[in-house]
Amino acid sequence: MISLNFLPSRRIAWYLAWSFLKASFAVLIGLVVILAMLDLLGNSGRILAQPGNDQSHLWLYVSLRVPQLIQQFLPFALLLGTLITFASMNQHSEIISMKAAGISAHQIIAPLILASLVVAGAHFVFNERIVTRATATLNAWADVKYAAVPEDSGVQTNIWVRVGDDLIHARQVSGTGNDTRLQGVTIYDRTGGTLTGILEAQHGRFANPGWELTDTKRFDVETNNVATAPSLTVAPEVDPVQFTLSEVDADEQDFWQLRRSIDELEAAGRPVRSAESSWWHKISGPLSSTLMPLLAAIAAFGLARSGQLFLRAVVGMGLGFSYFVADNFALAMGNFGAYPPFMAAWGPFFLFLLIGEAVLVRSEE
Repeated sequence: MISLNFLPSRRIAWYLAWSFLKASFAVLIGLVVILAMLDLLGNSGRILAQPGNDQSHLWLYVSLRVPQLIQQFLPFALLLGTLITFASMNQHSEIISMKAAGISAHQIIAPLILASLVVAGAHFVFNERIVTRATATLNAWADVKYAAVPEDSGVQTNIWVRVGDDLIHARQVSGTGNDTRLQGVTIYDRTGGTLTGILEAQHGRFANPGWELTDTKRFDVETNNVATAPSLTVAPEVDPVQFTLSEVDADEQDFWQLRRSIDELEAAGRPVRSAESSWWHKISGPLSSTLMPLLAAIAAFGLARSGQLFLRAVVGMGLGFSYFVADNFALAMGNFGAYPPFMAAWGPFFLFLLIGEAVLVRSEE
């Protein structure tokens, strides 16, 4: 009689979970070491090309790159760990013995799913506390071609703001809030998508409301006339945050910080679909680890002596790779705005959850 308990016996559950975690982290360590070495070989020349950089900077690069590699390849390592665990147990008839004892296929993979759920929680915390900070530091270092990173002056350059049909460009923005200052301001006055005039100013400051521009010059497209004025107040609906809010890199911000940035982007009238997709993916990404035992479970069932063990392992690996491809594709479509943010982040997860469950039920039958 088949047991209705969610888990098999405690000893079997611990054995399955430990075998799975041991194989998975062995694969992860091997992958990270190999990929870190290859990545370092590809970038060591650029790092050492900077005057003053030495071997310590190479180790600094590795220390910043390794968290990214762990974050990226942990679900893949769990997939391979599941395949290794189940293929080995199948080959030694351990799965056959468990099923003969009345343990169902769902009970066999349940300890692995619970273990991967714990790993997913640790993965989320690791991303929030370590990966985001390492990514921000590494990106800032790479932007200056691995030279010394200058201190942030708070000055932003080449800022664009859209107000209805009009476009506002500021060559340089400094300060925040009511103290925001603009330099090199150009306003492209458009009506129905057609350019009707161009307003240029040397300086601008927030006048609450509106922006007081000095040394202005306006070119009228229709009449070809140029009019000048010592000062002019424009754009009363534009808030200073629309100029001072920098581009949001979701990989550099943790879950709550990214949520605040999305709210600020919305208040500034900027598109937020890409950031929202990444925000949802901060949950679905780590949680994808729980799918790996389900997608690779096909390697556990069927007789090893039937000669189909290798084929089953290949099918399990194919399902896992298909998930990663679908996940990246959906996230890219979400960034382009083709998919709603929630669907872009969670669509592949629920799709492959159903596929994995269907494969498992079919294997159990």
